[in-house]
Amino acid sequence: MCGIAGIFNLDQKPVDKKTIERMIKIMKYRGPDDEGYFIDNNIGLGHCRLSIIDLSTAGHQPMSDEDQNLWIIHNGEIYNFIELRNELEELGYRFKSNTDTEVILYSYKQWQEECLKKFNGMWAFAIWDAQRKELFCARDRFGIKPFYYFFDGKTFAFASEIKSLLEFGVLRKPNNNLIYDFIKFGILDHNNSTFFENINKLPASNWLKINLNGKFKIQKYWDFEVIDEIGNSNKNIQKQTEHFLNLFYDSVRLRLRSDVPVGSCLSGGLDSSSIVCVINDLLRQEKILNIGEHQKTFSSCFDIKRFDERNYIEEVILKIKAEKNYVFPTAEGFLKELDNLLWHQEEPFAGTSVYAQWLVLKEAKKRGITVILDGQGGDEIMCGYRKFYFFYLKKLWDNKQFFLFTKEFLKFFSSLSILKTIDIKNGLKYFKFTNKLLNIDNLLNPNFLIKNFKNDLSFGYDKNLGKRIKEDITKWSLPVLLRYEDKNSMAHSIEARLPLLDYRLVELLGKFPLSQKMKNGLTKFVLRESMKGILPNKIRLRKSKIGFDTPEDIWFRNNLKENIKLTFKGAIFIPDYADVNKLIDYFNKFISYKTIFKAQIFFRFYILELWARKFILNNYGK
Repeated sequence: MCGIAGIFNLDQKPVDKKTIERMIKIMKYRGPDDEGYFIDNNIGLGHCRLSIIDLSTAGHQPMSDEDQNLWIIHNGEIYNFIELRNELEELGYRFKSNTDTEVILYSYKQWQEECLKKFNGMWAFAIWDAQRKELFCARDRFGIKPFYYFFDGKTFAFASEIKSLLEFGVLRKPNNNLIYDFIKFGILDHNNSTFFENINKLPASNWLKINLNGKFKIQKYWDFEVIDEIGNSNKNIQKQTEHFLNLFYDSVRLRLRSDVPVGSCLSGGLDSSSIVCVINDLLRQEKILNIGEHQKTFSSCFDIKRFDERNYIEEVILKIKAEKNYVFPTAEGFLKELDNLLWHQEEPFAGTSVYAQWLVLKEAKKRGITVILDGQGGDEIMCGYRKFYFFYLKKLWDNKQFFLFTKEFLKFFSSLSILKTIDIKNGLKYFKFTNKLLNIDNLLNPNFLIKNFKNDLSFGYDKNLGKRIKEDITKWSLPVLLRYEDKNSMAHSIEARLPLLDYRLVELLGKFPLSQKMKNGLTKFVLRESMKGILPNKIRLRKSKIGFDTPEDIWFRNNLKENIKLTFKGAIFIPDYADVNKLIDYFNKFISYKTIFKAQIFFRFYILELWARKFILNNYGK
């Protein structure tokens, strides 16, 4: 895992090496082990390395082929690089290192952009072709690894982080369209813009080419479908479950390839617990030196029972005999680390749960972990969110499958854990009347509202549930979670790996009928079936769901209220976007339980103000 940055001047103006150096050094935490530069007149590439595979100097980047015609900088991991290397060696290629980066380089030399379809992993890389005077850039299928860029027709600049492009000199101008979507709807990372008007993201599953003649092209190289069929609930279930389990094991096995210590996040939920138990099973089959005799797991816990998962975490620990490591997020700790957290996230985030993940990864680094496996993506690809059960019930009703509707309705709502933990307020956004009910417009500056008004975004589903599931993976849910994961992990020089986002698993699950994902009142049905005998039943069959959540409403009404009030009263950025007097009035009502608004509404304005002070206004910098 690393940081990359580059400048390509189409007007053939020489690249200033000092500028590239500043772009790399400001994100040196992404790659503290090494750094390198390649400058050739109007092209400049920079790299900082977090050594994961082949810790020797042979992994130094920028890296070139034997002719020094192709130069690569790479951030990420290609997990199947050993298999691809063997294939390339049979074709006559010879390697100087044992890195996956060199495999990418020669894969591109052999197959050009078609090489991307062969990779299993996460990546953002750039390859300079000195002969063609062409820059080729690519991002992995799900956008796990970031790739930001600026292009004004004369200069193309790119980097792993936004702050690197700010160091390059991109104008710090806020993107009002994204600000509107965030403060009104609470959504982030749902398109390829950023909160900085002149900085964009290379879309996931896309490559980019730009040459000296100014030809600029972005093209999608991979896609997937999620079928909308309800399906026969018993047809092919055993065969599908076995296929899923075999792929799941192989995905975890590939992501254990590392020359540095590996640990795991463990929330106590179904996804992370399944990964940890599969790792344990693999440890029994073979010795994995980078893990040791026992796994190291890292979890976020609370003294408030409603937010605490130790009851489930201990079940896993007892079964696999792992070394447990707990962190306990507090409101005071959040406030203390907020400035640093915001610096690394670079854009506003939606709530304090990001801090819980931050602490978990910080603890992992303290314990000597450099690679960590996490369960991100499971909720999106297997309908783990409760909203999907509501969508599913609606689909059954619309399809006049009343018997199945009744069965699933009773199975789902007969669970006390479901009834106790359903968040009705949060679920309102999936209904079209939400805006009228919540009246968030009332908090906005009227002038800003008039200039940016747009029809309410639709977060529900319209007839095609398969399409709505895919939208969560590609738009509404997963992209922002991947941003949090990347920024939080790299802030602590840790590489986060996500076994459930192996593209083979996503493609397979997309072909499964809805009844393999939601059945008998249970989400993620195929995962639960496949984990019989591997995962403790207490977790395998649990219906409650928390994850790395935080008691945000409690914090806002108590420990954080004075700081938030002071921030609102002294606001210098958000008055252009919000009616601050009404915002303060509603926040006082929230403290007194006199409004339907939750803390997350006020958090949007709070974090937006702090973000702008740090990145847009005069006191830019850490």
